[in-house]
Amino acid sequence: MRYLLLGGLAALAVCATPARAQSTLTLGLYGGSFEKAMREVVVPAFQKQHKVEFKFVAGNSTDTLARLHAQRARQEMDVVFLDDGVMFQSVALGFCAPLVDAPVYKELYDIAKIPGNKAVAAGFVATGITYNKKYFADKGWATPTSWHDLGDPKYKKLLALSPITGTYGLHVLVMLARINGGSETSIEPGFKAMQTVGPNVLTFPPSPAKMSEAMQAGDVTISIWGSGRTVALANTGFPVEFVYPKEGAVALMVGVCPVVKPDASELAQKFIQFNLTPEMQAVWAKEQGFGPVNRNTKLDPDVAKQVPYGPDQVAKLVAVDWDVINKERESWTKRWQREVEK
Repeated sequence: MRYLLLGGLAALAVCATPARAQSTLTLGLYGGSFEKAMREVVVPAFQKQHKVEFKFVAGNSTDTLARLHAQRARQEMDVVFLDDGVMFQSVALGFCAPLVDAPVYKELYDIAKIPGNKAVAAGFVATGITYNKKYFADKGWATPTSWHDLGDPKYKKLLALSPITGTYGLHVLVMLARINGGSETSIEPGFKAMQTVGPNVLTFPPSPAKMSEAMQAGDVTISIWGSGRTVALANTGFPVEFVYPKEGAVALMVGVCPVVKPDASELAQKFIQFNLTPEMQAVWAKEQGFGPVNRNTKLDPDVAKQVPYGPDQVAKLVAVDWDVINKERESWTKRWQREVEK
């Protein structure tokens, strides 16, 4: 029998007495190391407080969104984890239910709060400049500090950018527009700036693995990439470093939301809240390289140096307007492929 809330205060508790709600929660989530951390660390910790079993439906964000579409009449999943751009789509399409208020939400950085109160960031990485420290030192070049640096002629055929079909490439276009007087609603300055940046681009690696290969081969010495990806490459001993551009690094967030369904369980809300606690935020930082969204999170120094952490670094992050981007993305992609990746 489904457990009924007896008072409004119970809904505000992140970790109240164990609930006797539905016996199973189904998660739509990333596979690989993310699913491993969820199965081996996060879920067992939650089960110590709540009697519930879990099912896992792994896939990338577009796979999960496709499932939400296909199962609209009868949703299987209770909670979904999605890239921020796809999460905004899911909210707009009505797949995400309102978040129940809880004290933990007051502990989050503002940038983690997705407008509409139907989804929230569970962690973030930063999109900024990655460069080969040894190559730059050998050349006597200063550390790059700005998005404007992408157009510096000395980087001709030394720059790698992800395609616009990937989030990093999209971030490049938006930030070039912003720093040149435009915005998501006025993207023309971004395309104009790419006329200067374009000659510096040697390759548009289609995946993180291909970007790593290009950097390690020495084919490129500067790129726009994620903080977590850069740290992972640096941990292999390769001399790369991540830079937060002075105009701001873009927050690439992992969003989470409760799925709209007639028999929605209170445990879906509690599980989301649980993932936002300082203790679980520390787990995600260690296991996945996610910067904590909860300002009360304490990280070991060796973990802290690998993720966006603390008010100073979080202040350097900027959020893009996904509502605008998702409406324009198809036309931008066609134009980019016609004018930039020609």
